[in-house]
Amino acid sequence: MRALLISILCLGLAAPVAAEGFNTITERDRFVSLIKDRDLTRFGISLNVTPEGQIKGRAFGRDVTGTWQWDGDYFCRDLYWGSTELGANCQAVRLQGNKIRFTSDQGSGQYADLYLE
Repeated sequence: MRALLISILCLGLAAPVAAEGFNTITERDRFVSLIKDRDLTRFGISLNVTPEGQIKGRAFGRDVTGTWQWDGDYFCRDLYWGSTELGANCQAVRLQGNKIRFTSDQGSGQYADLYLE
């Protein structure tokens, strides 16, 4: 269970990158307009990513905290799950309806889908 959670929180799942039907988000202002006053959720996880650069929420009973910034075309975050440091990673962001996909390693790695609520 812990390994699965860390994988999800690192925003990378054991699946290849697939982006059919997704629109790429490459501007900070567009990203902020999507996440402002909304939570990012999936089973067992609820995160709030603030326009001011904070990440906070809960995942499987533990606090999630971190910071983020926009760098070029990428969402770059540094994240903690409880006291476990998950590290920094810059990610491509794509959108399909209310599903937002974060793809690690500047879009060349694994992805995780979360839902805007």
